[in-house]
Amino acid sequence: MVGLVYLNQVLFNVYMLRVHGGDASFIAKYLPEGYFALEDGAAMRGLAEHFPMPGLLAPSLLRVQAFFELPFALLAYMTVLRWLDRGLYRRMARSWPVWAASLSYTLVFCMVEWELRNPYTMDDIAVRVCSAVVTPLVLRWLAGQEDGSSEDVSFAQMLLFAASVWGLGQLVLAVYDTALLYNLGHLGGRLPGAAVALAVIAGARWASSRLRPGEAGVALASVVSGLRWGLLLFFVPALAVRYGVNFGTPLVAGAAGLLVCATAAACALRSALAGAGATRIAFWALQVAAALLAGAAAGYAAVHLVTDAYYEAGLLRGAVSCFAVAIAVCALSDRFFVRWRDTSETV
Repeated sequence: MVGLVYLNQVLFNVYMLRVHGGDASFIAKYLPEGYFALEDGAAMRGLAEHFPMPGLLAPSLLRVQAFFELPFALLAYMTVLRWLDRGLYRRMARSWPVWAASLSYTLVFCMVEWELRNPYTMDDIAVRVCSAVVTPLVLRWLAGQEDGSSEDVSFAQMLLFAASVWGLGQLVLAVYDTALLYNLGHLGGRLPGAAVALAVIAGARWASSRLRPGEAGVALASVVSGLRWGLLLFFVPALAVRYGVNFGTPLVAGAAGLLVCATAAACALRSALAGAGATRIAFWALQVAAALLAGAAAGYAAVHLVTDAYYEAGLLRGAVSCFAVAIAVCALSDRFFVRWRDTSETV
């Protein structure tokens, strides 16, 4: 999908250089600042000069991307879900939530289109509706090729999952800046960071594939279960929450995000603490409190270490740091509880 997005960007730059002389003002006036930093280096100009019938590339402006944005977003989300729980990924992709998410995301995209009306708005909306029908079918087919099931995960696997998510988030932000905003001219500056992110993903997935499923303690299991529930519940409203921050409803978006988190936590606790005694529940409460405090401190520090061009970059860094520290506290305290219990039983 990323390859198709960048192929369209190359064709778009050819179209702009040949047909509009590199001047994007005719369309840029309809959109916010930050769009259309064209790539006009020697290689691109050479390609543009020799490209036959460049006028046929007009749909590369907005129309083609209107089709690609939905599968790009859903595939990124599904990739994270697959890394966490392949069985849950298969069930989600092959049942009604994928259609509900397609409808929800398309509705949000169309509302943004209407908010930023331009000469291609009606074309874009029609293209997005077509994408909303095709994308779930593709996702269902892809999930049908999988044969994995849900497995228990270890602390090491969850750390590798966190590293993978950070890498994927960095790549998504790079694609957003350089391709989804038609800023192929920014690609050179983004390549070193993208290369690091790809290396992190490749290393983390390679290492994770060689780890055997482990048995997590109660606190770590409750965090993993909460994450599963959170991804499940956040799947449909995710894009609405994200754009709510930018389009005048940040309080509503924040409340929706907190509601999802609270519901996921409640569902996770019901399963993780089922059958646990009063002593174990009390110790679990101490574990979670310590994990939340340590994770929040780490996340806060990570957010404020760097000033980011996009607030999502800071949120990603903070969320991953918070998660990594929280699961470390949970795993270490789970091990401490097992040793303490074994010592008490021996005595």
